[in-house]
Amino acid sequence: MIKKFLVRLIEIYQATLSPDHGWLRVYHPGGYCKYTPTCSEYMKQSIEIKGVVVGLAKGFYRLLRCNPWSKGGFDPVSDKLK
Repeated sequence: MIKKFLVRLIEIYQATLSPDHGWLRVYHPGGYCKYTPTCSEYMKQSIEIKGVVVGLAKGFYRLLRCNPWSKGGFDPVSDKLK
């Protein structure tokens, strides 16, 4: 139940405020996030695959890695914990 609630919250964020998925994407036609999948999609996938606790931990770790000094690139949700 918590898992579905969190995934739905992320989907609402993506549909509204996300610069890559929502209304603001018109200002960033090439995409805003330097990672693929985007950080919100990564968080959503990690919660769905790993569960709430591990998924949130992986998602927040990804947010910490998203900074001006990171290279970005393709970073899918892995089966291993990092």
